[in-house]
Amino acid sequence: MKTDMEIARSVAMRPVTAIAERLGIDVDDLELYGKYKAKVPLSYKSAMPKYENPKLILVSAISPTPAGEGKTTVSIGLSQALNRMGKQASVVLREPSLGPVFGIKGGATGGGYSQVLPMEDINLHFTGDFAAVEKAHNLLAALIDNNIQSKSHSLQLDPRTISWKRVMDMNDRSLRKMVVGLGGTASGVPRETGFDITAASEVMAILCLASDVRNLKERLSNIFIGYTYDRKPVYARDLKAHGAMAALLKDAIKPNLVQTVEGTPAFIHGGPFANIAQGTNSVIATRTALALSEYTVTEAGFGFDLGAEKFLDIKCRVARLTPNAVVLVATVRALKYHGGKSLKTIHEPDLDALKKGIGNLQKHIENIRIFNLAPVVAINRFTADTQEELDFIRSFCTGMGVPVSVADVWGRGGEGALELAGMVIRDSETCCTEFRPLYDLDDSIENKTALIAGKIYGAEAVDYMPKARADLRKIADLGLERLAICMAKTQKSLSDNPELLGRPKDFIITVREIEIAAGAGFLIPITGDIMRMPGLPEEPASERIDIDEDGVISGLF
Repeated sequence: MKTDMEIARSVAMRPVTAIAERLGIDVDDLELYGKYKAKVPLSYKSAMPKYENPKLILVSAISPTPAGEGKTTVSIGLSQALNRMGKQASVVLREPSLGPVFGIKGGATGGGYSQVLPMEDINLHFTGDFAAVEKAHNLLAALIDNNIQSKSHSLQLDPRTISWKRVMDMNDRSLRKMVVGLGGTASGVPRETGFDITAASEVMAILCLASDVRNLKERLSNIFIGYTYDRKPVYARDLKAHGAMAALLKDAIKPNLVQTVEGTPAFIHGGPFANIAQGTNSVIATRTALALSEYTVTEAGFGFDLGAEKFLDIKCRVARLTPNAVVLVATVRALKYHGGKSLKTIHEPDLDALKKGIGNLQKHIENIRIFNLAPVVAINRFTADTQEELDFIRSFCTGMGVPVSVADVWGRGGEGALELAGMVIRDSETCCTEFRPLYDLDDSIENKTALIAGKIYGAEAVDYMPKARADLRKIADLGLERLAICMAKTQKSLSDNPELLGRPKDFIITVREIEIAAGAGFLIPITGDIMRMPGLPEEPASERIDIDEDGVISGLF
C-alpha cells in the first residue's frame, strides 16, 4: 500500500494556469508562485457568479480522536466526486499550521487519493501567509513596547493591562509566559508577556473574516491592547499601527489556488485554530470559490460543536453565507473511542464500545438540526472497520432519518464518494430549510454563552470564575457586549473536560476568563485548560521528517 507521499509524488500535476482556466480565471491575473501555486486577485470574490444559485457545502465532524477523523480528506474526496458527476466543484480549506505538522497530527493536506498538491509546500511554508500574519502581529507587539519606552510619543500605557503577546508558528510550551525588557533601560521596560501560536493570533482571525483591504485595516485598527494609567482604553489605531500591519498582509489577503490529486481546483487560505479562534478558511476564499464554482465544498475545524458552530454563528453572519448542505464526518474508531475504547485498541472490532459511543454522533446530528439545517453523515472508512460496525452506524443514522454513506476517499479518491456526492446534490438542490444563527448579537454575553453551552454542548449551566466576572464588567465598560462569542474549548469532548467522552450530561462549563478580540469581532470565553500556545508531544511528528541530498522530503504526512 502506497503512503500519502508516494501517492502525491505519483501524480502528474497540471500547471496552476490550467486549473485557473478551468474556473474562468484570466491567466494574466494570476500571481504565480512557481508552476503549481498562485494567488488570485481580490476582484474575483465579487465577480458575477458563473452559475445560477451556486451551492455551499459545509463539512464538519463528530468529536475527534487526537489524530482527527478525516474532514479534510472527505472534503477533498467529495469535491472530486462532484466533478466526476459533471458538476464544477472547488474545495476551500485552511492552510496547515507548523505546530500540528511537527506535533501530533502531522500534515493537513488530506490523504491517500484525496489530497491537495503540492503537499510538501502546503504543509511547510506555502506562499508565506503564516509568516506575514506573524510579522504583522509582532509589529504591533514591538510598537507597544516601543511606546512604553518612548518619552515624546508615549500614550502612558499601563504594562500591567496589556493583553497583546507575540506569536510564532510552532508548538513551544516554554514560551507561554516570559519577561521581556530585561538588560537595562536601553533594552526596554520589563514586563510579563509571552508567545501564542500564529494560528491563534487575532490577526489570523481578522485576515480570515475581512471582506477586503479596507475592512482588513478597519478590523486591525480595532484590536484592543490595554489601558493607560488613567484607565483609558488603547487600540491599535491609537498607535497608528493598522496601516503598516495591513501593508505586511497585502499579499496574504489574496487566496491561494492549487489542485487536488484529481485536478479539482482547491483554494487554501488562512488557518485559525477552531478551539481558540473561528477555525475556518477566509471569507474571501469562500466567496471567490462561490463566484467561480457550481459547488463549493468547505470544512470547519474539529467537531461540529467547535468549528461548525463558529462557522455558522460568526463567519456566515459576517459574510452573509448560507450552507445548502452539511456533511458530518464520523468514523468507527472515534465512536469506539467515545465508547471507552483506548487509543491503542480502537482499531480492534468492538461493537459494544461502538454502541456506547454512538451518542456522540447523535448529539452532533441534533446540533445541525438546531441551526435548521439537514445533515448527511459520511462514514470515513478505515481498513480496520468491520462490516458489522459500518452496518450498525448506517442503521442508527437511518433510524434518525439521516442520509448516510460509507466513503472510501483515502483509497479511491472521488470514486469512493460518488454515493455521498449524490446525496449532497439531492439535499442541496431540494433543501427548503432556512439557516438561522443560534443567538442574536443583542443578547447579553451570558445568554449567548449559555445558548452555546446548553444547546450545542449539552451543559447544565455555565460557571464564571472571578477573573471572568471581572472581564464581563470590563467588556461592558468598553461597550463591546454585542460582539459574537468564540468559545475556547477542548475538541476532545462536548464538555470542557477532555476526559468526558461520548455524550456527557449534567456537566458545568467553567469560564476562567474572557479575552477580547474586538478586531475580529468576537469575545473568547476560555474554558478548561485551553491555551494559545500548545506544546509538543513526547514523540513529535518532526522526528519522522527528513530530507535527502536530492531535496526529497520524507515523513511528512
